[in-house]
Amino acid sequence: MDKVILEQRADGVRLLTLNDPDRRNAIDRTMRQELADAVADVARDRDARALVVTGAGVAFCAGGNLPDLVGPPGRRTDEMRDDLSVVYDSFLGIRRLAIPTLAAVQGAAVGAGVNLALSCDLRLMGPDGYLDVRFARMGIHPGGGCTAFLVDVLGRQQALHLLLQGARLDAAESVDRGLALSVAEDPAAAALELAADIATLDPILVRDIKATVGVAATGDFEASLTAEAWAQAASLGRSPAVLQPRPKRA
Repeated sequence: MDKVILEQRADGVRLLTLNDPDRRNAIDRTMRQELADAVADVARDRDARALVVTGAGVAFCAGGNLPDLVGPPGRRTDEMRDDLSVVYDSFLGIRRLAIPTLAAVQGAAVGAGVNLALSCDLRLMGPDGYLDVRFARMGIHPGGGCTAFLVDVLGRQQALHLLLQGARLDAAESVDRGLALSVAEDPAAAALELAADIATLDPILVRDIKATVGVAATGDFEASLTAEAWAQAASLGRSPAVLQPRPKRA
């Protein structure tokens, strides 16, 4: 059984499904590699315009299967660090994609599952979806970009509080705190509909907007302004009709 399924939908939309529902889509070595391969396939796909990520069954992703990913107790810290870095890369590749990415979180997203969801640009929650950052409660440090993701959205104080609590945020609270966009009865269907709408836009324009938002997120206003100027000028070159003189009103 494939633990990651990548489907081509119409008009450039791609659907990536974690497919190990009996284990609540926990990431093991097999899924880690299949996930990395699937993301690489999307990165090479010139026709891909948006990617939706979801999980099969009741859970989005129950985190990492740590015994399988980093081995038994007693290993050296540097060895475990190297193994964890490979796990991080398997889902952080989604963050590096040039196209918009959407997570459909229909159920539990725990630990690394939260990181997978936060690696996506937009997150839609199901009524039973939740984000669970229980790292500290398990006696382990957050990883996979979790601290950076949370500080980016929540700020330093709220991120620290959430991580020290090892908190679980339900769908409504995830939206209220800006970690998710909306709640939908069927988040995968809603995400696919939104992705299809995005896919109707000029793909170069979409990629440039995503890139410029990324620049703006760094807080460097001048760099953001420069990126906007280049991208807007390029878009005007592709849309000569908007440069035509407007007719006078009667």
